[in-house]
Amino acid sequence: MEPFTVSLVDDHRLFREGLSLLLGNLSYISEVYEAGDGHEFLVQLEKSQPDLVFMDINMPGLDGIETTLKALEKYPELKIIALSMYADEDYYTRMINAGARGFILKNSGIQEVEDCIRNVISGHNYFSPEILDGILRNISRKSKPAKTGELSEREEEVLYRICQGHSNQEIASLLHISKRTVDKHRENLLLKTDSKNTAGLVMFAIRNGIVEV
Repeated sequence: MEPFTVSLVDDHRLFREGLSLLLGNLSYISEVYEAGDGHEFLVQLEKSQPDLVFMDINMPGLDGIETTLKALEKYPELKIIALSMYADEDYYTRMINAGARGFILKNSGIQEVEDCIRNVISGHNYFSPEILDGILRNISRKSKPAKTGELSEREEEVLYRICQGHSNQEIASLLHISKRTVDKHRENLLLKTDSKNTAGLVMFAIRNGIVEV
């Protein structure tokens, strides 16, 4: 992995400096920038754009959601990972729609942080397991059919069941089709949505109105 730069945006100085120290010790991170709030980060962006951003969601003034919207409006290639103390599904739905690529809890270990970094820097999506489990438990089908254009009605149905946390075998039983057919639908969904994993499929489904949290 080529070295890259990271920005930490968090109003809690102790947490920010602690994470900065940990990230600075990783061989593939060349530099770590810090910002104490959204306004400071947006000013920093005018001078240079980092390859990866850790963004606290709940900050005073300009929160992480608004900061993400403003940053991606000007610099759409930014890869933003949301940080939070709590697995609040409303926050994550809004951050998904704002354009965040990853979601991690502040009490995560360094190994999970590295897993998140590797996924997001490679162009994929990532949820902390606790966050993903919470979202899957609370997900429901939108009353109006989504108009994604690329997915068939059956693919949308399989995607919805995936977002409910069902395995391929369980989906096969629910839809009265073979597991092999479900395997193929999942493979097609990953390709059509440019996703690597369930996190990517869930984010696609929320963004495109197939499900809601």
